[in-house]
Amino acid sequence: MDQFQPLEQKLQNKHTNLEIDLLLEAVYRLSGFDFRDYNRSSIIRRILNRMRINNIPTVSRVLEKVIHDQQFLEQLLNDFSINVTEMFRNPSFFKAFRQEVIPDLRNYPEIRIWHAGCATGEEVYSMAILLKEEQLIDKAVIYATDMNEQVLEKAKKGAFPIHKMQAYTKNYMLAGGNDAFSEYYKTDYQFAYFHPSLLKNIIFAQHNLVTDQSFNEFHIILCRNVLIYFSQALQSKVHQLFYESLSEKGFLCLGDKETLRFDDIMEKYKEVVGNERIYQKIN
Repeated sequence: MDQFQPLEQKLQNKHTNLEIDLLLEAVYRLSGFDFRDYNRSSIIRRILNRMRINNIPTVSRVLEKVIHDQQFLEQLLNDFSINVTEMFRNPSFFKAFRQEVIPDLRNYPEIRIWHAGCATGEEVYSMAILLKEEQLIDKAVIYATDMNEQVLEKAKKGAFPIHKMQAYTKNYMLAGGNDAFSEYYKTDYQFAYFHPSLLKNIIFAQHNLVTDQSFNEFHIILCRNVLIYFSQALQSKVHQLFYESLSEKGFLCLGDKETLRFDDIMEKYKEVVGNERIYQKIN
């Protein structure tokens, strides 16, 4: 029998929950990264996965290694970081953005975009391509942030596995792309390297949504399928951060599994494209 199975069956056990509370408190005190209000089931899955990889039998032993082993702490921080992404993910969102948001942006003298939780950058490059095709890239700045500095380093390179380009090309076309997608990158036998011109309007920076504050006023904030890993209380806290960071009539774009409808802050927005989770600040 899997030696970890008993722990998985006792996830609601008060002793196990106490161990996890102590572990997350230690991670916060030692690293400054606060996962205490993340969705608990998501955090538990990542802890269990690290326990299997390192053959650690209990959460208390994980806590011990976090306190005494800096390399292990960094591994666990990477485990907790959410890095699921792809280019033009949910193409209908990008198509709706092109049709419903871009016309407003044409009237702006400058466009400041915050892509929060950008992971390895695929969606950031997608937005840069979309803005380039709409002739808006030269007056736009995209601030791409993530808590994980390792994935930010990958994002800065603009190099993605070549075997993914077929799926990304399909997404691009479904998103309303109007050029040949292959025009935006060069390849070798392993990677597709996106054109450096796309990078000149992107600023990559480390930012933790849980503990850090607003750093600018933005016309658009994109945070897609990140908040699903947060508790309801933490989601509300981040929604307030986004609201305070948006300019008058700014746009907030969430993921397809997220919504403002059950948060009190919804009254300060209107739905632009409800099924694509595009909202506009009204108060």
